[in-house]
Amino acid sequence: MAVTGILGKKIGMTQVFDEKGEVHPITVLQAGPCVITQLKTAAKDGYDAAQIGLVEFVKASKVTKAQAGHFAKNDVPPVRMIREVAIETDAKPAEDAQSNGSVKAGDKILVDIFSDEKYVDVIGTSKGRGFAGVVRRHHFGGGPKSHGHMFQVQGSIGASSFPSRVLPKTRMPGHMGVDRVTVRNLRIRGIDLDENLLMVEGAVPGPRDGYVLISKAKAPPRERRGFAGGGTVDPLKASKKASAKKK
Repeated sequence: MAVTGILGKKIGMTQVFDEKGEVHPITVLQAGPCVITQLKTAAKDGYDAAQIGLVEFVKASKVTKAQAGHFAKNDVPPVRMIREVAIETDAKPAEDAQSNGSVKAGDKILVDIFSDEKYVDVIGTSKGRGFAGVVRRHHFGGGPKSHGHMFQVQGSIGASSFPSRVLPKTRMPGHMGVDRVTVRNLRIRGIDLDENLLMVEGAVPGPRDGYVLISKAKAPPRERRGFAGGGTVDPLKASKKASAKKK
């Protein structure tokens, strides 16, 4: 598959041990199954992308006539949500408007697209925290906590004579959470092809059972060379050898 992303759901967090006995916190994601509902081509739409939908049970009353016609056009089932993801196009252009190389409308997308990947990027919606103060929202230190002080109050926010107004983007209390958050370069710790589960190291934005968009890492970190293997030089051992030769 040339599709670079898949829709999924956050199952929860746990921990695993590697072969060295080190513990790693991981997040379990239900990746798919998804289906390509529409294909965007450079010849027709000006760019190459795939419109994918998460295959879940949807009541008929929740599907509008426009959505039903859109799904019936490519003979795909009703889906829970729709997003666009990038595709890895081939050198030669596609002859059919509803296909692009090995990708065409109606194809299924499973978690096996990450079999050869080491890192992924995850996009989700952060948890809603309601109306929060500056200590919780912006990590202010607060004032004295002794008697007579309101240590979580923001304090003065503007000058009196100049500029005689509150400057834009001043950190103040307000609505916190429910934001689009992208976490990049999460290491893949395991893949379950039978259950379409993806285990990534680290935290993923959003609550449990929250929907996320998982894609291949756009800028994965470089492999660290020279820190392991036979070519690694231990500075402590090297200094002891050098002092022994001097004697």
